[in-house]
Amino acid sequence: MSLPGRCARNFAETLPTEMSVQIFGELDARSLCRASATCRLWDAIIRDSQQLWRTQCLGIVMLCRREVDADRRDGLSWKESLARNYIRSRVKLDWLRGRYSNVTSAGELRGRKMAPMDVESWGEILQAELDR
Repeated sequence: MSLPGRCARNFAETLPTEMSVQIFGELDARSLCRASATCRLWDAIIRDSQQLWRTQCLGIVMLCRREVDADRRDGLSWKESLARNYIRSRVKLDWLRGRYSNVTSAGELRGRKMAPMDVESWGEILQAELDR
């Protein structure tokens, strides 16, 4: 119970780091980035947890397996690999879901994010379009 006029303690100050990591593990990548801006302690826990970034990165592996595997072979951390491939995975998912299927002009693409993709990814996208 907190006293009137006093701030409640930050959960990360009272819990073991492993428990804070489990709590942060419930967040998506965007929310993790926002949470890391909350305070220095949260930033340190989130920034330094390979487990958190590995979990997030594995979520995009189904879309960007080759890229993530190559990053890991090149020695990039899970966080670096996620940062390199997150937008690509979102764009690829949009293509596979048909978000761009009915685009009739380049003007319709303004404001939408694009990312470079490898030949295999374009092949998957083309096949999804052909199957529609």
